[in-house]
Amino acid sequence: MNPSECILFSGGAPGAEAQFGACAERHGVEEVNFTFEGHRIDRHRGVRVLNHEELLAGDVSLEYVSRLMHRRYAEGPTIRKVLQTLWYQVNNGQEIYVIGTINEDDTVRGGTGWGAEFAKLCNKPLYTFDQGGDAWFRWTGSAWTPASGEAAPRITHPHFTGTGTRALAENSKRAIEDLFTRSFT
Repeated sequence: MNPSECILFSGGAPGAEAQFGACAERHGVEEVNFTFEGHRIDRHRGVRVLNHEELLAGDVSLEYVSRLMHRRYAEGPTIRKVLQTLWYQVNNGQEIYVIGTINEDDTVRGGTGWGAEFAKLCNKPLYTFDQGGDAWFRWTGSAWTPASGEAAPRITHPHFTGTGTRALAENSKRAIEDLFTRSFT
């Protein structure tokens, strides 16, 4: 696949999203970073500031997300906007790559977890690098399965999403770089 024909959809936030963006830039992949007014981001390449109407298009009930994720999301304008931008990231990408921690209930920890759950609901190819397990996993539709060796993820669609935790570990930085190298070398 030609990297110049690809687009990374992300959020530009510190941590995993910034690392995905930096790798995209090094490999010649275009990037679109969805954000909202007043949100702190590290990536300023391809920034797309969503207005009020656009954010509403990605709105979701925090009660629904809380039930789906088996945890409570606080009512607040910032978390709602973060979840709305994740909707745009996942909606635009055809393959979803997430950095985080897979919980025992098969959800992914933190706000990033909504992006993974939304990808599941949309039946999009979903890979998560579990920082604690130091390995990639692929969602099969009913469970996470290891994705290493020949099954290691490769970006195969020109429109893909990269998101994840702000608390990025060194093994995750390597995992993102290796994903881009496998895909575009």
